Amino acid sequence: MQRAHFDDLLAFLAVARERSFTKAAAKLGVSQSALSHTIRELEERFGLRLLTRTTRSVSPTEAGERLLRNVGPRFDEIEAEIADIRELRKKPAGTIRLTATEYAADAILLPKLAKLLPAYPDVKVEITIDYGLTDIVAQRYDAGVRSGEQVAKDMIAVRIGPDMRMAVVGTPSYFKARPEPKKPQDLVNHNCVTLRLPSHGGLYA
Repeated sequence: MQRAHFDDLLAFLAVARERSFTKAAAKLGVSQSALSHTIRELEERFGLRLLTRTTRSVSPTEAGERLLRNVGPRFDEIEAEIADIRELRKKPAGTIRLTATEYAADAILLPKLAKLLPAYPDVKVEITIDYGLTDIVAQRYDAGVRSGEQVAKDMIAVRIGPDMRMAVVGTPSYFKARPEPKKPQDLVNHNCVTLRLPSHGGLYA
């Protein structure tokens, strides 16, 4: 059905509900003659009389009543849904999907969300913990959080946290027999717990 036909149906519904061309024309913001012409063309396309007109009143015919009863509520539902969608502009709502490393989620995202979400109860946040370089478009994520060294130069990135500081941790008994490392390269000679990252294709250096 063409867009113009929908407009004609809306014109018919206005007249049928108001029981008046004058009131319906004022409601639609058109002239009474233009509205009468629209209804006449609609009836010609259907090959049916939809409205009974007298000098004193306007009322739907049997076909018009059926159209009013069955089509009218559907247009009302469409208008209500459009109104609900427009309400989304007034306050944030919906689901945000994020992919992040465990550190980013615990140290940065969760503390921020704990303050933000109570003010916006209609916002839902889903966080997937993942160390790989996820294709956020293909996987339908809204954003991904990774360390700066993992972000490709052609990606749009925004810093959301401070530089991370790494720490070497070991037991006193371990360092009794071994010298303390002074620089990262010294760790090569120590027994370290390693981390295997999918994004690096092996053990994290």
